[in-house]
Amino acid sequence: MIHAAIFDMDGLLVDSEPHWRAMEREVFDTVGLYLTDDECKQTTGLPILEVVRYWFARAPWTEQAAQGRSLEDLADAITHGVHERIAHLAEPMPGALATIAFFVERGIPTAIASASPMSLIEVVIDRLGIRNSLTLWHSATLEAHNKPAPDVYLGTARKLKVLPANCLAFEDSGSGLQSATAAGMQTIAVPGAFEYNNPKFAIATVKLPSLSDFSAAIIDGLQTTVHYS
Repeated sequence: MIHAAIFDMDGLLVDSEPHWRAMEREVFDTVGLYLTDDECKQTTGLPILEVVRYWFARAPWTEQAAQGRSLEDLADAITHGVHERIAHLAEPMPGALATIAFFVERGIPTAIASASPMSLIEVVIDRLGIRNSLTLWHSATLEAHNKPAPDVYLGTARKLKVLPANCLAFEDSGSGLQSATAAGMQTIAVPGAFEYNNPKFAIATVKLPSLSDFSAAIIDGLQTTVHYS
């Protein structure tokens, strides 16, 4: 039985990925790393510090180009810019608000489990107007390990007082899907169109092209462990 619904945030509930990519390109430009939008998509779902480390390992910039800024400083600059953009520009992903409402109407607790810091989660919650629809929200930055480790999903289930096996997790990224799967949850993957057919999403219990395709029939299928693709 499904006793709680837990949602990833970036790219799943809110159309924030374009804002992350825009800020990554803007900040990386300052150290002489000029990325395309498609190149930025390679790191979708990774914590932002891991994104900075990913690109530094592949195309290291000089200390002179960084102007005394550490990798952590660059990650913070990206995050700060994303805060500003999302607060004023971000929109919900198709079907996101209706899917949350589906569980609220049935009295099933809902939560956010995000790799983003709590400050950004708060910005998104207010931007989408879903504060009263959520039971709680939790950041992986408050756990020992970020996604793809299961920590944030296990922590969220613990706070909800629900067994992980009775939680349904919604994810749009491969690393997030690994996290929820490792926590022992049933999962619904909603990959972006650019990676919908990537085999990394084969571990999902259900895969959908959009949250607009979510329905009560899928929940009924989960109760009998039917797999959809």
